[in-house]
Amino acid sequence: MSIIRQYPFYRRFQGGPTGFVIHLERGVVAHTGVGQAFWFRPQTGALSEVPASDRELPLIFHAMTADRQDVTCQLAVTFRFVDPVRAAGRFDFAIFPPAAEPPSGYHQVTTVLGQLAQAIVLGTVAGLTLEDALTRGPAGIKTALNEGLVGNDRLGEVGVGVVALSVLAVRAEGDVEKAMQTPLREKLQSEADAATYARRALAVERERTIEENELATKIELAVRRERLVTQQGANARREAEEAAAAALIAARAEAERLLVQTEAKARETRDLGAATAAAEQAALEAYAEAGPEVLRALAMKELAANLPAIGSLTITPELLTGWLAGSVASTARGLSEPAPDAGQLG
Repeated sequence: MSIIRQYPFYRRFQGGPTGFVIHLERGVVAHTGVGQAFWFRPQTGALSEVPASDRELPLIFHAMTADRQDVTCQLAVTFRFVDPVRAAGRFDFAIFPPAAEPPSGYHQVTTVLGQLAQAIVLGTVAGLTLEDALTRGPAGIKTALNEGLVGNDRLGEVGVGVVALSVLAVRAEGDVEKAMQTPLREKLQSEADAATYARRALAVERERTIEENELATKIELAVRRERLVTQQGANARREAEEAAAAALIAARAEAERLLVQTEAKARETRDLGAATAAAEQAALEAYAEAGPEVLRALAMKELAANLPAIGSLTITPELLTGWLAGSVASTARGLSEPAPDAGQLG
């Protein structure tokens, strides 16, 4: 933004980077450009400042279609002052001397631009039906605006150039737009319902598949359990049969062992009896050959072996003398008598 400082008899102008200044001194151009700084005399000088940057102009128009329907067109026009000197000569951009009202040059330019754009939009929309205006209208309007505003002679005369154009929206009235949206909304709702039903059907199908899988799993488990029970029964029977066979074999072995032991014991008993009988026979034969004194001595030995323990025994001379006398007499008789033969002993 430019600044004007006051000094006695002179003024000092300091321009900004976005303002193009035109200094007229007694009607002759003295200074022009952006960012100028100079002294001037207030009695003979006049200053105009034209914007040097791009400017955005939003526009909204109501237009009538070929089928008598009202539509709203929303535009955005970007323009700049391509010839600031010419623009300052056609519109009011004066900043010095100060006037009672602010300069109206910018508003005048936007009015001219708005009128030209409105005429183009009205003419374009008038040749379209409502449906065409809503569907193909934005592209057609933008093309018409480019053809009508870019390089326009009227704008060139005032030093204005259009930089860019945008058609932001073309919309019908609320009730009409709602009515036109109803079929599409119904179609979308039908598609949404179909998607919901399909999703539900898919969920039911998946649930059925899951239940079938669970049932198949249960059946498979039951079949395997049946096989397990059958196998366990077969194993139990086999174990019982093996145990019975092992018990039978053990019983047979025990019986054979007892039989062998019994036979061995019987043989042992027979052999022992025979040996005992032979010993007794030999003893009897020996006893038959021995004398009475020998038999008595043997009897005394047997008796002594079977008697309980005797602490002390007293033998008197009388007893010993009588016993010795009897033993000597018996021995003498035995030696004088002939020995009996074995047939007499028997």
